[in-house]
Amino acid sequence: MRGAGWVAGVTRARAMLSRALGAERAEQVASAPGLDAAVRYLSTSAYGHDLPSEASVAEAQRAVAETLVWHLRVLAGWQPPSGVTALRLLACGFEIANAEDHLRTLTDGGPPRPPYRLGTLATAWPRLAGTGSPQELRAALAASAWGDPGAATPAAVAVGMRVSAAVRTATAVPEAARWAAGRLALLVGRETFVARRSLTRASGLRAGRLLGTDAVAASSYPDFQRRLPPAARWAVAGVDGPSELWRAEGRWWHRLDEDGRSLTHGARLGRAPVVGAAAVLSADAWRARGALELAARGGGRLEGFDAPA
Repeated sequence: MRGAGWVAGVTRARAMLSRALGAERAEQVASAPGLDAAVRYLSTSAYGHDLPSEASVAEAQRAVAETLVWHLRVLAGWQPPSGVTALRLLACGFEIANAEDHLRTLTDGGPPRPPYRLGTLATAWPRLAGTGSPQELRAALAASAWGDPGAATPAAVAVGMRVSAAVRTATAVPEAARWAAGRLALLVGRETFVARRSLTRASGLRAGRLLGTDAVAASSYPDFQRRLPPAARWAVAGVDGPSELWRAEGRWWHRLDEDGRSLTHGARLGRAPVVGAAAVLSADAWRARGALELAARGGGRLEGFDAPA
């Protein structure tokens, strides 16, 4: 009977794949002779529901992201508790974005941007949204599953939440462990050897649980690359220097898409097809966002487009 609870969730997960734009249609968006034409084409897809007819690149990309959030919320509504937990972790980048926007408002005093509507995908967002200072936000994070980022600065919070997300995902969702480890390797590599920022003590200790303390403490990029465990090293394989790490971002998304599709195949009942569907939908949204950016530049091919999103 263990699989019986997954029947509806797995069935919905596979059905949700029809919402994806797909590589071929994304190429058509990318090759459009301008953003307006790309938006018109994209409006005929599942991304069209909240897509403004006259949108900037940022607005159109935000609409794509909001559609992904909605798809994941719908998917979560059909899952047993362990499926909801997995989806919450896979979607936690949106709570990170909300927290970053909120912290930016607290720090700079600018107008707040409407947060992503997370519903059951939220980990601690309602509590975070009610904080009135960077220090209060840090304290709320420390009291939640996110853990203490180690400081209240925007960089420390952004990195700390991403480190936490990777470690918790690898622990709770084995199907996504290699994605999480690879993503964390890219993050630590960029922070340490591109931005030249040290991780806070709290984030460094947390990252060491997944990447190993030797890799996190490495003083050079070659040492970092060599000391990474195999589950994370794949993400930086062939990347000769930190200045090329941005290219590995695209490879990570392609791996997410390919692995996700593999997980959705077969007759299995359980968490794997649900995790796979979430991965495919997430990679599809990344591809659509990249296609919009290319169209805004006058049109181009998505092949080789590896800009991070």
